[in-house]
Amino acid sequence: MKPHLCLLGDANSVHVQRWAREMLARGLRVSVVTARPAAINGVAEQIVLPPVQRPSDWLWRVGAAQRALNRLAPDLVHAHYITSYGYLAARCTQRPLVMTAWGSDLLVTPKGRPLMRALTGWTLRRADLVTGDSTDLLHEIASYRPRAAPLLVHWGVELSRFAPTPWADKPRLEIVSLRNWEPNYRIAVIVQALAELRRRLPGAPLHLHLLGGGPLVEALAQQVRAAGLQGAVTLHGRLADAGMAAVLARCKVSVSVPLSDATSVSVLESMACGLAVVASDLPANRHWLGSEPDLLLTGDSDATLARALADALERLWHDDARAQRVGQANHARMRAEGSREVQMDRMFAQYQRLLAEADG
Repeated sequence: MKPHLCLLGDANSVHVQRWAREMLARGLRVSVVTARPAAINGVAEQIVLPPVQRPSDWLWRVGAAQRALNRLAPDLVHAHYITSYGYLAARCTQRPLVMTAWGSDLLVTPKGRPLMRALTGWTLRRADLVTGDSTDLLHEIASYRPRAAPLLVHWGVELSRFAPTPWADKPRLEIVSLRNWEPNYRIAVIVQALAELRRRLPGAPLHLHLLGGGPLVEALAQQVRAAGLQGAVTLHGRLADAGMAAVLARCKVSVSVPLSDATSVSVLESMACGLAVVASDLPANRHWLGSEPDLLLTGDSDATLARALADALERLWHDDARAQRVGQANHARMRAEGSREVQMDRMFAQYQRLLAEADG
């Protein structure tokens, strides 16, 4: 019988969906326990928890999570996002237990909150293995003294789907953001930078594609209208991988300027497609993009960050050959280090190890 893996996570997240598909492809039976459902082809069963409206709701979902795991009786449990599903899994009895930190769950949520930090440490120490996707995230995990050394596993990129298209087929400076429309990702700053760039380069063929979707949709639409950018900004919202790849194929530059982040899949996908990337100056971004320091941005306010972003985009506009070279180097880096297949093979090997130890 196939080993049964149960994922605890947001089923409507593309990352959880991809993880499920990768493990199905490796011969596991996969089920999902989630508070945010979505169809995932091939999953044996999905059990939906009562809705979560506020962070404290997770405290009251333990019973439902335990009943779901009792019913599914998986061989292995893997919780995605430490301060929500990780907490639920830690309270439940099924083992072996793997947890994956996503970034903000450790780099933001517990900061300056002693009780939350204590609860996060308790949660992490219940796991048999904890993974993270950047070295700064691993250091943060290690500070909680988990039972085993954390493992670096990043999400990786499907290189067969996310690949470069000819630069000559991109006559305009089309810019893309793949980040969700939530406060941490500062999408309004990107729109503000585009407005500034249009003032500096009147008549230049510029266009911004906003993918991701999220709660700030109305505010962003209003900002675009107020700035007179209706013809220069497309709010695509959430797209499947094929739709994302089609937009990336048109673009030369990708922008990602969150306040806090670990390794961003959207940055890796942009690199794999041969785009130049302009990003926040964060440790994970320095790891992947540090060879172009002037494309890593800081700003002590949204206004200063928007100006810095406009400056970086203007430099790339005036030096298209450099933008192309940066994109080519990014693609080469992904070919060498960014394969999702390699990362998921590493994770599958860890599953096999934990299952063998449990049987022994």
